[in-house]
Amino acid sequence: MDNSKQILQSITEMNEKMQNGFVTVHSEIKEIKSDMNDISSKMQNGFDEVHSEIKVIKSDMNDISGKMQNGFDEVHSEIKVIKSDMNDISGKMQNGFDEVHSEITIMKSDIKDVKMTLENETNKNIRIIAEGHRDLNNKLDNALKIENEKELLLIRLTILENEVNRIKARLDEIA
Repeated sequence: MDNSKQILQSITEMNEKMQNGFVTVHSEIKEIKSDMNDISSKMQNGFDEVHSEIKVIKSDMNDISGKMQNGFDEVHSEIKVIKSDMNDISGKMQNGFDEVHSEITIMKSDIKDVKMTLENETNKNIRIIAEGHRDLNNKLDNALKIENEKELLLIRLTILENEVNRIKARLDEIA
């Protein structure tokens, strides 16, 4: 029974670690959402500035309509400024989209790590424990001595394999 309690405690600890992982992922998602809101606000400010500049240009064009010959040079100059401003805004928007894409890629990687933990550790360990309990019902005395040690070794082996996989993944990302 002591080994069963240890196994249950080990499962409880793994569950707590998973919960902490979900809290961390949730926190990172909140940060990404905040960053996206900041980018959206900056884009809106940029659009408001462009809108104001367009209003100024419309006013200038109405004033210039009586002075067409001299006004063509001024309008041409104003259009160059607008093109430059629009190119700047377009570049800033592209940078913002690139940053969001980068953050989403990081988020996908974190979610993949959580899924790998669930698939490779938790599910395997639960299956191993379930198989061990089936054997316990059949051969209680022998199973208590041998299978508990086997279960603990398999759990440790699974955890170590997953850690090695994570280290490999981190090294691949760095390299």
